[in-house]
Amino acid sequence: MMENTIREYAAKYNSPEYFTEDPIVFPKRFVELYKQGKATLQDVEIAGIIAAHLAWGRRKMIVRDCERAFEEMNQRPYEYVMAGKYRSDDTSLHRTVKWSEFARICDNLRNYYLEHDSIEPLTVEQIRAVIYGQKTDRHAANKKINMFRRWMVRNDGIVDFGLWKNVSPKDLIIPLDVHVHRTALELGLSHRFSTDAKTALEITQALLKIFPDDPCLGDFALFGYGVNRGKSPNP
Repeated sequence: MMENTIREYAAKYNSPEYFTEDPIVFPKRFVELYKQGKATLQDVEIAGIIAAHLAWGRRKMIVRDCERAFEEMNQRPYEYVMAGKYRSDDTSLHRTVKWSEFARICDNLRNYYLEHDSIEPLTVEQIRAVIYGQKTDRHAANKKINMFRRWMVRNDGIVDFGLWKNVSPKDLIIPLDVHVHRTALELGLSHRFSTDAKTALEITQALLKIFPDDPCLGDFALFGYGVNRGKSPNP
């Protein structure tokens, strides 16, 4: 019964109509331009990296502050990053994220793209260290990075982009935050009370039994279940 409910919610909520006010709309803009030959894969990746980094808190605030970031970039993420001149001050871009932190991420992206064409080959931990400049933490759930990778890898052509072809959707890890965790506990997908890497893996493995080739399809089900329980998850 629970498996059928998860399948039903996944089918319903894997739909663009539920993501019109969501950080995914920012890289999605560049996906459409990329398909028209008017943007690069790097534009999409950079937009995803920035939008994912700001994806915590109230949705309206996330969308507002993502818009501020891309206005600063003049809607040309790759060109802005490679120019090497970034807004870098200690005022807030989004909640505790300052413009100086935004600048460090842009600088890390520039250094990376000087030698590489795509972020795709990087593991979750490498994205954490090389792009976001954070210390390695084997206990971290890395929700934002796993969400970014879901966007780039899942290839059903509905919400996610499927632009990265060398990573299998089967190998993705569920983007875990407190809302998804709470829903997973309610549904019996996890019995762990820590929002950490082990819990993310436990939920992913449970979803693999329902979606053997695409566990992160279950992310939409957890979102949908949370909405219907009056606990709408933040992205």
